[in-house]
Amino acid sequence: MNEISTPGRRAAGTSALAARALELIASGRATSRAQLAELLGAAASSVSVAVAQLVEHGLVAEEGTQSSTGGRPRKVLRLGGQDEFAVAADLGGSHARVGVVLPGGELRDVSTVPLVIAEGPQAALSRLAATLEELVEQHGRGRLRGVGLSLPGPVDTATGSVVQPSRMPGWNRFPVESWLRERFAVPAVADNDANCMAVGEHIARKGRHQQVIMVKTGTAIGAAALVDGRLYRGGTGAAGEITHIRIARGDHVPCSCGNTDCLETVASGAALVRVLRDEGVDVTSAEDVVRLATDAHPEANRAVRRAGDYLGQVLAANVNFFNPDAVYLGGILSTVEPFVAAVRSQLYESCHPLVTEHLAIERAVLGRDAGLVGAGLFALQRALGQALRQVGGAQLDPDRFQSPTTS
Repeated sequence: MNEISTPGRRAAGTSALAARALELIASGRATSRAQLAELLGAAASSVSVAVAQLVEHGLVAEEGTQSSTGGRPRKVLRLGGQDEFAVAADLGGSHARVGVVLPGGELRDVSTVPLVIAEGPQAALSRLAATLEELVEQHGRGRLRGVGLSLPGPVDTATGSVVQPSRMPGWNRFPVESWLRERFAVPAVADNDANCMAVGEHIARKGRHQQVIMVKTGTAIGAAALVDGRLYRGGTGAAGEITHIRIARGDHVPCSCGNTDCLETVASGAALVRVLRDEGVDVTSAEDVVRLATDAHPEANRAVRRAGDYLGQVLAANVNFFNPDAVYLGGILSTVEPFVAAVRSQLYESCHPLVTEHLAIERAVLGRDAGLVGAGLFALQRALGQALRQVGGAQLDPDRFQSPTTS
């Protein structure tokens, strides 16, 4: 006797099929309805209904065509709706880089706006939110799916708050994510700037390297790691805190963590400003240091070379242990060739030859926009995961980002 199918049972079956289809698209294993039907062992009509459900929820878009072995050209399936976007911001001490991030990491309407992070979270976020709201209106088309924030301090991803940041007075444990969710009524993500940069670079480079150390060298220093293409957070989310590794040749300079001679105190942009001012050089910011070093100022050049050497010492231990495919250098200090050359030299000198045989040591291809792209992608991934749960699917891995061209 044949079982009579009810509308509720059919809907549940469609949701389950849609969730499985989305997971195949997210992994890059399927880019067309035909591939989905083959991998799922389902009828083409059932797959079409499931894909339509994903498109309706803004989880998947169909665009363009790809060659087929016969018959009509196939439409290409990709994650995200055709018109969805996120707005994102990468915060520095006195400014923020803001922009619109599309699925796949494309940037639109990017600009730098004044923002004083030392004003505290309420004042700084209110000012930033007004700018982002203007950005949404300026973009003018599509659907805002999320808001992403790249922050220069450790972030507790469970609560969406900054934890004991060294240069963000008043921000400790402030609920950044919930504040943004209430303001924009969409999913919001706050994360450490080095983590955001690592994700942005990974997508921009189309996943070319899967084992990566990303280093952000600006006013402060931060790092992140990708393991098998997945952001590695560690046991408590604090992976990458190389800034508090102590340097043997330091001058007993106190650090915000309570120790002395941390990498932060001898190799960061803030440290270089302090060192050069002590030598009588008129600088007030990392930008001033970079400008002087670029103009071959002797003291500035010597200071950035020494900072690169210190960073290289710390990285060498991590590179020897981790054996990555690549080390990416981002942040304003990475724009100075003597700094980068000193890092490279120290790595080649201090690491085992087998470790550096194929090691790529490169500047971030996205430059100062790497963190912005990553923050936007975090927000879109969060929105995607929430929408997936609406159709009965499993939660996506929030720290694995599929390159648009990876198959």
